Amino acid sequence: MKPPKRLQPLVDDGLIDEVISRLMSGKEADIFIVRCGDHIRCAKVYKDAIKRSFKKAAQYQEGRKVRSGRQARAMEKRSNYGRKQQEEIWQNAEIDALSRLSRAGVRVPETYGCVDGVLLMELVTDEAGDVAPRLGEVIMSQEQALEDHALMMHYITLMLCAGIVHGDLSEFNVLVDDYGPVIIDLPQAINAAANNSAREMFARDVNNMRRYYGEFAPELLHTQYAKEIWALYAEGNLTPDTVLSGEFEDDSDSADVDGVLEEIKAVMREEQERQQRILEAEYE
Repeated sequence: MKPPKRLQPLVDDGLIDEVISRLMSGKEADIFIVRCGDHIRCAKVYKDAIKRSFKKAAQYQEGRKVRSGRQARAMEKRSNYGRKQQEEIWQNAEIDALSRLSRAGVRVPETYGCVDGVLLMELVTDEAGDVAPRLGEVIMSQEQALEDHALMMHYITLMLCAGIVHGDLSEFNVLVDDYGPVIIDLPQAINAAANNSAREMFARDVNNMRRYYGEFAPELLHTQYAKEIWALYAEGNLTPDTVLSGEFEDDSDSADVDGVLEEIKAVMREEQERQQRILEAEYE
């Protein structure tokens, strides 16, 4: 196909030899399948902030490091320079998260560099060489669901040990190849220690996984991995080798009415966001 305008500079510089096809169009980026020499990869073209529909972006950016006071002031004033810097921080967050998580042992796509808002990375495929399906497109046995859920809880633990919360983890942000789940889409990844919403987002991520795998293994619906893992993290006792049980007992003797109401509201928000993701996936 004819290279899109945003990919043409990479073609001119020899970083991309051919744009094969558009893979998908998401809320924060367009994905293209490209050929780089003898390798088939994907190019993630980040959308400008004006076109990006990612909700509550400021909430996700809380706690991200800014290189200088000048940069922080420009971002606060929303000057042209400030908006450009904010875009760079948004894009670099995914590259940084992917690199850190790969080193931590989490299965994520390998990256090959980011140029002018275009991230070149591994194209995750199945054994036949076709693009790997998203988790939401996969039907599995009870045994496979239990196995893959346990692996996802391990990956989530490794992520938190590395100080990262995905922030938007669902069956739409996980690919499944012949070796199991691969976590993708991390531009909204947050600093677990510096973001006031980290605990809430972490619980939503974990419970999204519980809900989906629970469709095939209903016993998972009664687990409390989110509370167990976060409690260990908050106490400084979470390590990459921590053995999880999925059980958690609240030490509070009295009923936490406000907490229960907040959890109900969180579940309702999760369902609304899940329905929205389904609609977006249908129109991609």
